Amino acid sequence: MPKKGAVKKGKKPHKNKPTSKKYTKYKIENDVIKREKTCPRCGPGVFLMNAKDRIYCGKCHYSEFIRKNNSEEKD
Repeated sequence: MPKKGAVKKGKKPHKNKPTSKKYTKYKIENDVIKREKTCPRCGPGVFLMNAKDRIYCGKCHYSEFIRKNNSEEKD
C-alpha cells in the first residue's frame, strides 16, 4: 500500500544542451582545409579557445599566453 503524502517520481524534463559548434574551427580555402590550433596534450580533435591574451584548453586546462610587442602598444 502506498503511504500517504508519497509523491510519484516520473521522468525528469529534458534539458537542452548547447551544440558543440566544431564546424567553426575549420575553414576551406582553395580546396585546402585549414584547422584552428589543437591542444598539444590532448591531441587532435580538441581545439584551443582563443581569448584576448591567451589560448586555452578546457579539457586539460593547458594554456599559452600571447605576448604583445612593445612597438604595437606604443602606436
